[in-house]
Amino acid sequence: MPKQKSHSSSKKRFKKTGTGAFIRSQAFTSHILTKKSPKRKRNLRKSVVASAQDAKRLRKLLPYK
Repeated sequence: MPKQKSHSSSKKRFKKTGTGAFIRSQAFTSHILTKKSPKRKRNLRKSVVASAQDAKRLRKLLPYK
């Protein structure tokens, strides 16, 4: 049976942790930043763990990660 292909854009956007969870960066950071407070922008820099529902989908997209 041939090898599965990993989803190219997902490879760039998600990392797998040691426990098997996926880390993602947060949305709402690219434009219209003037109305967002400095505290909000600072907190959006941090990465977060993807939800359990998304992790199930990501395991299929990234079989070898």
